[in-house]
Amino acid sequence: MERWVDDRLLQCLAAEHNLSETAFFVPSAEDGRDFDLRWMTPTAEVRLCGHATVAAAHVLWNELGFAGEAIRFGSASGALVVTRDGAGRIVLDFPAIETVPVAVGDALVERVSAALGARPSEVHTSYDLVCVFESEAEVASLEPDFAGLAGVPDVRAIGCTAAGDGVDFVARLFAPAVGIDEDPVTGSLYTMLGPYWARRLGKDAMTARQISTRGGDLWIGVSADRPGRVRIAGHAVTYSRGEIMLPDEVERDRAVARMTTRLV
Repeated sequence: MERWVDDRLLQCLAAEHNLSETAFFVPSAEDGRDFDLRWMTPTAEVRLCGHATVAAAHVLWNELGFAGEAIRFGSASGALVVTRDGAGRIVLDFPAIETVPVAVGDALVERVSAALGARPSEVHTSYDLVCVFESEAEVASLEPDFAGLAGVPDVRAIGCTAAGDGVDFVARLFAPAVGIDEDPVTGSLYTMLGPYWARRLGKDAMTARQISTRGGDLWIGVSADRPGRVRIAGHAVTYSRGEIMLPDEVERDRAVARMTTRLV
Protein backbone atom coordinates (compact mmCIF):
# COMPACT_ATOMS: atom_id res chain seq x y z
CA MET A 1 0.00 0.00 0.00
CA GLU A 2 1.16 3.58 -0.58
CA ARG A 3 0.06 4.66 2.88
CA TRP A 4 -1.70 3.32 5.94
CA VAL A 5 -5.48 3.46 5.94
CA ASP A 6 -7.78 3.26 8.94
CA ASP A 7 -7.16 0.23 11.16
CA ARG A 8 -10.81 -0.77 10.92
CA LEU A 9 -10.48 -0.97 7.15
CA LEU A 10 -7.35 -3.12 7.44
CA GLN A 11 -9.21 -5.48 9.74
CA CYS A 12 -12.16 -5.63 7.35
CA LEU A 13 -9.81 -6.50 4.49
CA ALA A 14 -8.24 -9.29 6.54
CA ALA A 15 -11.69 -10.61 7.41
CA GLU A 16 -12.70 -10.46 3.74
CA HIS A 17 -9.60 -12.44 2.71
CA ASN A 18 -10.35 -14.90 5.54
CA LEU A 19 -6.83 -16.33 5.57
CA SER A 20 -4.99 -17.08 8.79
CA GLU A 21 -3.05 -13.82 8.41
CA THR A 22 -2.97 -11.00 5.89
CA ALA A 23 0.19 -8.88 5.64
CA PHE A 24 0.02 -5.14 4.96
CA PHE A 25 3.11 -3.05 4.21
CA VAL A 26 3.88 0.56 3.28
CA PRO A 27 7.15 2.38 2.45
CA SER A 28 8.88 3.34 5.69
CA ALA A 29 9.75 6.91 6.67
CA GLU A 30 12.49 5.72 9.04
CA ASP A 31 16.13 5.45 8.04
CA GLY A 32 17.37 1.86 7.79
CA ARG A 33 13.93 0.44 6.97
CA ASP A 34 12.49 -0.23 3.55
CA PHE A 35 8.92 -0.92 4.65
CA ASP A 36 6.71 -1.03 7.73
CA LEU A 37 4.80 -4.29 8.08
CA ARG A 38 1.69 -5.37 9.97
CA TRP A 39 -0.29 -8.62 10.11
CA MET A 40 -3.95 -9.32 10.88
CA THR A 41 -5.97 -12.47 11.32
CA PRO A 42 -9.67 -12.33 10.36
CA THR A 43 -10.40 -10.99 13.87
CA ALA A 44 -7.26 -9.42 15.38
CA GLU A 45 -3.87 -7.85 14.75
CA VAL A 46 -0.84 -9.95 15.78
CA ARG A 47 2.67 -8.90 16.74
CA LEU A 48 4.60 -11.36 14.59
CA CYS A 49 3.84 -13.61 11.63
CA GLY A 50 6.29 -15.64 9.58
CA HIS A 51 4.53 -17.04 6.53
CA ALA A 52 2.85 -13.73 5.68
CA THR A 53 6.29 -12.06 5.93
CA VAL A 54 7.64 -14.62 3.46
CA ALA A 55 4.68 -13.76 1.21
CA ALA A 56 5.31 -10.01 1.52
CA ALA A 57 8.99 -10.44 0.59
CA HIS A 58 8.06 -12.72 -2.33
CA VAL A 59 5.63 -10.12 -3.67
CA LEU A 60 8.18 -7.32 -3.34
CA TRP A 61 10.88 -9.25 -5.20
CA ASN A 62 8.76 -11.02 -7.79
CA GLU A 63 5.76 -8.77 -8.38
CA LEU A 64 6.76 -5.22 -7.41
CA GLY A 65 10.33 -5.08 -8.68
CA PHE A 66 12.19 -4.50 -5.41
CA ALA A 67 15.88 -4.72 -6.33
CA GLY A 68 17.61 -4.95 -2.95
CA GLU A 69 19.36 -8.10 -1.77
CA ALA A 70 17.73 -7.70 1.66
CA ILE A 71 14.38 -6.27 2.70
CA ARG A 72 14.27 -4.44 6.04
CA PHE A 73 10.86 -4.38 7.66
CA GLY A 74 9.85 -2.41 10.72
CA SER A 75 7.23 -4.18 12.83
CA ALA A 76 5.68 -4.49 16.27
CA SER A 77 8.39 -7.10 16.96
CA GLY A 78 11.23 -4.79 15.96
CA ALA A 79 13.44 -4.83 12.89
CA LEU A 80 13.05 -7.89 10.66
CA VAL A 81 15.48 -8.56 7.81
CA VAL A 82 14.55 -10.90 4.96
CA THR A 83 17.07 -12.32 2.48
CA ARG A 84 17.31 -15.17 -0.06
CA ASP A 85 19.72 -18.10 0.06
CA GLY A 86 21.42 -20.07 -2.69
CA ALA A 87 18.59 -22.60 -2.79
CA GLY A 88 16.02 -19.92 -3.62
CA ARG A 89 14.50 -19.98 -0.15
CA ILE A 90 13.30 -16.80 1.56
CA VAL A 91 15.10 -16.46 4.90
CA LEU A 92 13.61 -14.61 7.86
CA ASP A 93 15.83 -13.19 10.61
CA PHE A 94 13.44 -13.24 13.59
CA PRO A 95 13.83 -12.85 17.36
CA ALA A 96 14.42 -16.12 19.22
CA ILE A 97 11.89 -16.57 22.03
CA GLU A 98 12.77 -18.56 25.12
CA THR A 99 9.96 -20.47 26.82
CA VAL A 100 9.34 -21.38 30.46
CA PRO A 101 8.23 -24.89 31.52
CA VAL A 102 4.75 -25.27 33.00
CA ALA A 103 4.24 -27.92 35.68
CA VAL A 104 2.41 -30.95 34.26
CA GLY A 105 -0.18 -30.85 37.05
CA ASP A 106 -0.95 -27.16 36.51
CA ALA A 107 -4.63 -26.30 35.94
CA LEU A 108 -3.73 -24.67 32.61
CA VAL A 109 -2.14 -27.90 31.39
CA GLU A 110 -5.21 -29.87 32.43
CA ARG A 111 -7.55 -27.55 30.59
CA VAL A 112 -5.45 -27.47 27.41
CA SER A 113 -5.01 -31.26 27.48
CA ALA A 114 -8.77 -31.72 27.75
CA ALA A 115 -9.38 -29.40 24.77
CA LEU A 116 -6.65 -31.07 22.68
CA GLY A 117 -7.96 -34.54 23.55
CA ALA A 118 -4.43 -35.69 24.39
CA ARG A 119 -1.91 -35.08 27.17
CA PRO A 120 1.49 -33.63 26.19
CA SER A 121 4.65 -34.82 27.90
CA GLU A 122 5.84 -31.21 28.35
CA VAL A 123 4.21 -27.78 28.23
CA HIS A 124 6.13 -24.52 27.84
CA THR A 125 4.88 -20.96 27.75
CA SER A 126 5.88 -17.62 26.32
CA TYR A 127 3.53 -15.44 24.26
CA ASP A 128 1.98 -18.76 23.14
CA LEU A 129 1.85 -22.25 24.63
CA VAL A 130 4.03 -25.05 23.30
CA CYS A 131 2.90 -28.62 23.94
CA VAL A 132 5.49 -31.34 23.35
CA PHE A 133 4.35 -34.86 22.45
CA GLU A 134 6.21 -38.16 22.22
CA SER A 135 5.70 -38.81 18.50
CA GLU A 136 4.77 -37.27 15.17
CA ALA A 137 1.78 -39.62 15.04
CA GLU A 138 0.36 -38.11 18.23
CA VAL A 139 0.60 -34.59 16.83
CA ALA A 140 -0.89 -35.65 13.49
CA SER A 141 -3.86 -37.36 15.17
CA LEU A 142 -4.92 -34.34 17.30
CA GLU A 143 -8.56 -33.34 16.80
CA PRO A 144 -9.00 -30.39 19.16
CA ASP A 145 -12.17 -28.97 20.62
CA PHE A 146 -11.67 -25.48 19.16
CA ALA A 147 -14.30 -23.87 21.36
CA GLY A 148 -12.54 -25.36 24.37
CA LEU A 149 -9.16 -24.03 23.23
CA ALA A 150 -10.63 -20.58 22.53
CA GLY A 151 -11.95 -20.50 26.08
CA VAL A 152 -8.57 -21.04 27.76
CA PRO A 153 -7.88 -17.69 29.49
CA ASP A 154 -4.85 -15.61 28.49
CA VAL A 155 -3.75 -18.06 25.78
CA ARG A 156 -3.58 -16.75 22.21
CA ALA A 157 -2.40 -19.93 20.46
CA ILE A 158 -1.27 -23.48 21.19
CA GLY A 159 1.62 -24.99 19.28
CA CYS A 160 2.05 -28.77 19.33
CA THR A 161 5.35 -30.41 18.42
CA ALA A 162 7.27 -33.69 18.42
CA ALA A 163 10.39 -35.19 16.93
CA GLY A 164 9.74 -35.94 13.26
CA ASP A 165 9.99 -39.17 11.31
CA GLY A 166 11.59 -37.66 8.19
CA VAL A 167 12.60 -34.26 9.56
CA ASP A 168 14.08 -33.08 12.85
CA PHE A 169 10.70 -32.05 14.26
CA VAL A 170 7.09 -31.43 13.28
CA ALA A 171 4.47 -28.98 14.53
CA ARG A 172 0.89 -27.83 14.32
CA LEU A 173 -0.67 -24.62 15.67
CA PHE A 174 -4.21 -23.89 16.82
CA ALA A 175 -5.39 -20.32 17.50
CA PRO A 176 -9.20 -20.18 17.60
CA ALA A 177 -9.04 -17.28 20.09
CA VAL A 178 -7.87 -15.02 17.23
CA GLY A 179 -10.00 -16.53 14.49
CA ILE A 180 -7.69 -19.33 13.30
CA ASP A 181 -8.75 -22.87 14.09
CA GLU A 182 -5.53 -24.23 12.58
CA ASP A 183 -2.78 -22.22 10.93
CA PRO A 184 -1.31 -23.87 7.80
CA VAL A 185 2.27 -22.74 8.53
CA THR A 186 3.36 -20.57 11.45
CA GLY A 187 6.74 -18.84 11.26
CA SER A 188 6.31 -17.19 14.65
CA LEU A 189 5.94 -20.62 16.30
CA TYR A 190 9.48 -21.50 15.23
CA THR A 191 10.89 -18.53 17.11
CA MET A 192 10.12 -20.71 20.16
CA LEU A 193 10.63 -24.16 18.65
CA GLY A 194 14.02 -23.25 17.15
CA PRO A 195 15.78 -22.65 20.48
CA TYR A 196 13.91 -25.54 22.15
CA TRP A 197 14.82 -28.17 19.55
CA ALA A 198 18.36 -26.83 19.10
CA ARG A 199 19.03 -27.55 22.78
CA ARG A 200 17.23 -30.88 22.76
CA LEU A 201 18.84 -32.16 19.55
CA GLY A 202 22.22 -30.47 19.97
CA LYS A 203 21.94 -29.00 16.47
CA ASP A 204 22.13 -25.47 15.12
CA ALA A 205 20.57 -26.27 11.72
CA MET A 206 17.33 -28.22 11.56
CA THR A 207 14.56 -29.24 9.19
CA ALA A 208 10.94 -28.97 10.24
CA ARG A 209 7.52 -29.68 8.80
CA GLN A 210 4.19 -28.20 9.77
CA ILE A 211 1.79 -31.09 9.37
CA SER A 212 -1.43 -29.14 8.90
CA THR A 213 -3.74 -30.18 6.09
CA ARG A 214 -1.94 -27.88 3.66
CA GLY A 215 1.45 -28.34 5.30
CA GLY A 216 4.80 -26.69 4.78
CA ASP A 217 8.54 -27.38 5.03
CA LEU A 218 10.87 -25.09 6.95
CA TRP A 219 14.60 -24.80 7.57
CA ILE A 220 15.54 -23.49 11.01
CA GLY A 221 18.90 -22.14 12.14
CA VAL A 222 20.29 -20.84 15.42
CA SER A 223 23.92 -20.01 16.12
CA ALA A 224 26.07 -18.78 19.00
CA ASP A 225 27.31 -15.82 16.97
CA ARG A 226 23.74 -14.51 16.64
CA PRO A 227 22.32 -14.80 20.15
CA GLY A 228 18.66 -14.00 20.48
CA ARG A 229 17.93 -14.56 16.79
CA VAL A 230 16.58 -17.47 14.76
CA ARG A 231 16.63 -18.00 10.99
CA ILE A 232 13.49 -19.44 9.43
CA ALA A 233 13.53 -20.28 5.72
CA GLY A 234 10.89 -21.46 3.28
CA HIS A 235 9.54 -21.13 -0.24
CA ALA A 236 6.73 -19.01 -1.66
CA VAL A 237 4.87 -18.97 -4.97
CA THR A 238 2.45 -16.53 -6.57
CA TYR A 239 -0.97 -18.17 -6.87
CA SER A 240 -3.25 -15.21 -7.59
CA ARG A 241 -3.24 -11.56 -8.68
CA GLY A 242 -6.12 -9.22 -8.01
CA GLU A 243 -7.26 -5.69 -7.38
CA ILE A 244 -8.97 -4.37 -4.25
CA MET A 245 -11.33 -1.42 -4.40
CA LEU A 246 -10.97 0.66 -1.24
CA PRO A 247 -13.96 2.79 -0.14
CA ASP A 248 -12.60 6.08 -1.56
CA GLU A 249 -12.00 4.38 -4.92
CA VAL A 250 -15.51 2.92 -4.89
CA GLU A 251 -16.97 6.37 -4.18
CA ARG A 252 -14.83 7.88 -6.95
CA ASP A 253 -16.18 5.35 -9.45
CA ARG A 254 -19.74 6.02 -8.31
CA ALA A 255 -19.17 9.76 -8.83
CA VAL A 256 -17.84 9.12 -12.33
CA ALA A 257 -20.87 6.95 -13.06
CA ARG A 258 -23.27 9.67 -11.83
CA MET A 259 -21.49 12.30 -13.91
CA THR A 260 -21.60 10.09 -17.00
CA THR A 261 -25.31 9.51 -16.49
CA ARG A 262 -25.98 13.25 -16.29
CA LEU A 263 -23.88 13.92 -19.41
CA VAL A 264 -25.78 11.30 -21.36
